[in-house]
Amino acid sequence: MRVKIFFLCYLLSVIIFCSISCPVFGKAPPATAKIVFSGNREKFEQRDIYLMNPDGQDVINLTNHPASDVQPVFSPTGEQILFCSDRDRSRLSVDLYLMNADGSNVRRVFAKSQERITPTWSPDGKKIAYVRADLGVPYIYIAPIDGKREDRVVIGIMPVWSPDGEEIVFINRILEHPRYITLLNVQTGRSKFFFPLDAPAWLRYPTWSPDGSKLAFTWMRAEPNPANFDRETLYVVNRDGGEFHQLIDAAGPPVVNPVWSPAGDELLYERPDRDFKHWHIFKMSVAGGPPTQLTHLTVWNHLGDWFDPAYALPVSPQPQLLTTTWGKVKTEEEP
Repeated sequence: MRVKIFFLCYLLSVIIFCSISCPVFGKAPPATAKIVFSGNREKFEQRDIYLMNPDGQDVINLTNHPASDVQPVFSPTGEQILFCSDRDRSRLSVDLYLMNADGSNVRRVFAKSQERITPTWSPDGKKIAYVRADLGVPYIYIAPIDGKREDRVVIGIMPVWSPDGEEIVFINRILEHPRYITLLNVQTGRSKFFFPLDAPAWLRYPTWSPDGSKLAFTWMRAEPNPANFDRETLYVVNRDGGEFHQLIDAAGPPVVNPVWSPAGDELLYERPDRDFKHWHIFKMSVAGGPPTQLTHLTVWNHLGDWFDPAYALPVSPQPQLLTTTWGKVKTEEEP
């Protein structure tokens, strides 16, 4: 009897210790570099979230759910993935969900369902920004990751948080067609056009390089009409607006949705075939050269994010670290 009591006490102490030192079981980043993306490999109407290696190998289905799961992004430490899903079929809306990096522990971010899309993390992992439509107008919101509050900040789409935490780059739509890259100061709430200011403008998918020194984006340098859609392609510009250059020829088909490698030397992007029936993910060097096609199966593959533990801090953000400090340390740490 005494042995049994001793064993129970020992077991209880282990459980208490683990609950203190490891508060969330199964919450760990990938051990190697992974690209997260969405696609429909099993069923045409079912869009799931997948992981694959940077060479396109070892594809794993994380969600395997009858809903459409799209737009996945890794948390700064790689432990969680934020994504959009229409799992709440009763409300017929796409909303934000969280899961562990292995696909476990899927849960909603917000208690009240709304149409929320294109999420991005703050570099300290405490907040997210996303787009929510109010009376048909797309606004960028900022909220803590626990979903207990939402702050509407500016009209815009496609937000991406800067690595230093000070800015959010987004697309500001004016009238029906023109779209401009715009920078939002997170502290002041003020925004300004960044690049370019000459019309016509049809820019999309701005995204920061890991060190915050450059922006990649796609641009259709022509009147935005169906005859010119093939001409949307990939560009890079310095944060100060200098050294603007085109990476891929605009002969078509269109190039969209760039994603930087954690090392900052490569870019992922999406491109359809000539008849627009299949979309695939490609990888290319920022320095130039031929691209590599990473996906080959099914008709629909969309990015996504790229995480590499060699370029991430080994611990979660600490409360005493300011957002700017966390972003600076993250970009400066050697692999």
